[in-house]
Amino acid sequence: MIQSEDTINITSEKATTLKHWVFDKLIEYGVSEQAAEYLNMIILLVGLLIIIFIVDVIIRKILIGAFTQFAKRSKTNFDDLLISNKVPRNIAHIVPLLIALEFVPDVLADFYNFEIIVEKGLKVFAIVLTLWIARSLLNTVKDYLKTLPRLKDKPIDSYIQVFMIFAWLGGIMSAIAIITGIPFLKFLTGLGAISAVIILVFKDTILGFVASIQVSINDMVRIGDWITFEKYGADGDVIEITLATVKVQNFDKTITTIPTYALISESFKNWRGMTNSDGRRIKRSLNIKQDTIKCLSDIDIESLKKIDLIKPYLEASQKDISTFNTSNDINKEIPLNGRNLTNIGVFRKYVQEYIENHSAINKDMTIMVRQLAPTSEGLPIEIYAFSSDKRWVNYEYVMADIFDHVLAAVPYFDLEIFEFPTKFPKN
Repeated sequence: MIQSEDTINITSEKATTLKHWVFDKLIEYGVSEQAAEYLNMIILLVGLLIIIFIVDVIIRKILIGAFTQFAKRSKTNFDDLLISNKVPRNIAHIVPLLIALEFVPDVLADFYNFEIIVEKGLKVFAIVLTLWIARSLLNTVKDYLKTLPRLKDKPIDSYIQVFMIFAWLGGIMSAIAIITGIPFLKFLTGLGAISAVIILVFKDTILGFVASIQVSINDMVRIGDWITFEKYGADGDVIEITLATVKVQNFDKTITTIPTYALISESFKNWRGMTNSDGRRIKRSLNIKQDTIKCLSDIDIESLKKIDLIKPYLEASQKDISTFNTSNDINKEIPLNGRNLTNIGVFRKYVQEYIENHSAINKDMTIMVRQLAPTSEGLPIEIYAFSSDKRWVNYEYVMADIFDHVLAAVPYFDLEIFEFPTKFPKN
């Protein structure tokens, strides 16, 4: 087969470089030049991919092994978090990427358009890899900061997300600039024209970002706070604060997701003040049937003196009342005249004494048994006190224990609890 002079020159030029040694061999075996070019590219590309894969595996194992050994010897858990967040794995991809960027131009030298596409793809992958590494490092920092007592209840997720949003935006714009071939600064200038569209698309993100800053600065919510947000049906502990949402684990173990900006635009209840205080408030009333309220006779008082908690009170009160009525010549034929003890007043005093002597009540906080305004459902007697134990289960037990006793004590004072009459079906 006789080759032209130009073909011989091209062949000789290709044979002088290492990257075309496969091409040279294929020509020797009688393969056409065009087929040899394609086969040369495919063989070298496959070989490069194999080398990249082997290098990636080796470096990944070396880095992970080195980090693991260092983590075992280190006293801090930061390096353990680096491994769990795949920082060494992501860093290991850098060397194979550099090898690819170095040798792809040689492998694809005869296919310029394809070379440009692959090089742009590798540069875009370099941007993505950079973002992966940044995200892994930031997640590691986030997890580490959450282990610190003074920072574990802060919305660190929000700050990480804000940084990553800007990082991804910058990465996406850089990738578009690389793909289109437009200089980065010129590309940024062009974005001004579509800024309104960007603001519209990222409206919720921007609102969440502003809300996260305000929530953090004003210390409105922390991770671990018990909040009640009736509009969203949330009543439980905050388990996560992110840029867009706040997750609340309700007491029935369901999860409620609340938009972050709702925390600053709407009203909710944070129970942190109660949690940080020395007690949890008990504020509950029972309704006394009003027609059972009466003045106490001497016989009634003597009977009530058998109750140890109020015996000193009854004796002192009886003496003061008797002295007052005698000195003022009060006609006691009618009990309404002068000063008198009532069963509701003595009952209220008994409940007050009982609460003040209860072992589960914090004596340093407000203790009060008060009478509220009468209603169509009776006269409310409210107990206002604070349980020393703030844990929910124990708090409910303390409150139930108190009202079990108080409800059982009502008949001893000739009082009755108000109840709506039972309606029997007509015959």
